[in-house]
Amino acid sequence: MTATVDFTLPAELEAHEPPEARGLTRDGVRLMVGRRASGEISHHRFDELPTLLTPGDVLVVNTSATMPAALPVLNADLRLHVSTQQPDGSWLIELRSADGPFPDGVSGQRYDLLGGATVTLLEPYSRGRLWTAVFDVPSVPRYLLDHGTPIRYGYVPRSWPLPYYQTVFAEHPGSAEMPSASRPFTDRIVTRLVNAGVQFAPILLHTGVASPEAHERPYPERFSVSATTARLVNQARHAGNRIVGVGTTAVRALESAVDGDRVVAAKGWTDLVITPERGVRVVDGLLTGFHEPMASHLDMLAAIAAEPLLLACYTEAVRAGYLWHEFGDVNLLLP
Repeated sequence: MTATVDFTLPAELEAHEPPEARGLTRDGVRLMVGRRASGEISHHRFDELPTLLTPGDVLVVNTSATMPAALPVLNADLRLHVSTQQPDGSWLIELRSADGPFPDGVSGQRYDLLGGATVTLLEPYSRGRLWTAVFDVPSVPRYLLDHGTPIRYGYVPRSWPLPYYQTVFAEHPGSAEMPSASRPFTDRIVTRLVNAGVQFAPILLHTGVASPEAHERPYPERFSVSATTARLVNQARHAGNRIVGVGTTAVRALESAVDGDRVVAAKGWTDLVITPERGVRVVDGLLTGFHEPMASHLDMLAAIAAEPLLLACYTEAVRAGYLWHEFGDVNLLLP
């Protein structure tokens, strides 16, 4: 059950363009901090983050890079959003019309794409939105680099080049949409954090499409947690230091690699759903963007922050004019 954090998101609080287009640096966006123990909420800029963490804290960051995963469909008024590769080699995709998700696909239907490529629908995957499909190209990621553009939704009225959708940690192409909680980090901020004694633990999770109309539960996504990251996290926890996930993707990956009370090296596909009932086992805090009303991600936030603090943060974010979505502001939830 989705955490009962319901609210009205005014249109003026949707970030319509990157902060750079609003005269800010990447690390100049706003940062709200909520503390679970005290219920305190405070307001900052993201470049204050090194002063808000303590030596020994571990930031778990996603090294997935964003693919240009949107494609035009030839001879149809449709666009194709390429999501996640499945273990059998097929892909999850979403067909979209100008009105949103296109529900009228048919199993076996083939669509023509740029460069002579085609995609064939195999079977529905979720509520008339996602399909499993196959492409007739040697490499889907390579094809996307040649012909795709970054996925964007109606609240972003113009296109932006792919670098605007990459984070400073991006190394391994595979995400359909940017792991956006990491977007405000810059080389300068990373250096300051390291100098302040904060450690970084990289994981990998290739995030799929998260259509704003759907609010679906997560589906299987490819992830990897290295032995080095597992050792770093375990040592930090043993020393009493905090583990802070940067984005919901980082939390899903790390919590998918827990064996008993320890993190272990792991890789594959995870469909883990984190709810207040399930809880988290190794993550103490979360840095994340602001999520839409009743979005399923709010379950994870409630598991980490507790629902009263989460509701207070979102009430305050609306009141104080924080910005939503991938180009918006961020929220740090701490114990």
